[in-house]
Amino acid sequence: MSSKLLTPIDRFVAHIPEFVVNIAMRLIIFKIFWLSVQAKIVGATFAGQHFAFWNIKKTAFLLFDFEYNVPLIPSSMATYIVTFAEFFFSLFILFGLFTRLSAFSLLIMTLIIQVYVHPQLWWSVHVFWIVIFMYIMKYGGGTVSLDNLLFNKR
Repeated sequence: MSSKLLTPIDRFVAHIPEFVVNIAMRLIIFKIFWLSVQAKIVGATFAGQHFAFWNIKKTAFLLFDFEYNVPLIPSSMATYIVTFAEFFFSLFILFGLFTRLSAFSLLIMTLIIQVYVHPQLWWSVHVFWIVIFMYIMKYGGGTVSLDNLLFNKR
């Protein structure tokens, strides 16, 4: 009896193209990390977005100096690495270029954030990011991506 209830839902879901789900996942992760990097950089603005990834605000350095407990590397180096990663890997994911590598890189960064910066946010935030990263790493950029356009061997 329960399968009869699910049949209309199954039919509906079966008509959702995979590329729609893939793009949605990529857009979600892009927005999260793009908004984060926008808070860290200034200058070279186009359409209300900052593109001067090298021009990092002093407040970003202060956060890494005093609030974030990133181990093993100097806080200024961590600030540059995180800013560049958020900027480039989020754009790569948006356009589906080096998608799996970009998702893996941001996953590692998320795990470091989870363990050293915000351990109290595990269930409320990071677990959802990790699930999306797992999806992107499994399926890559999908059919609507630069990966598919440039590297698909037909």
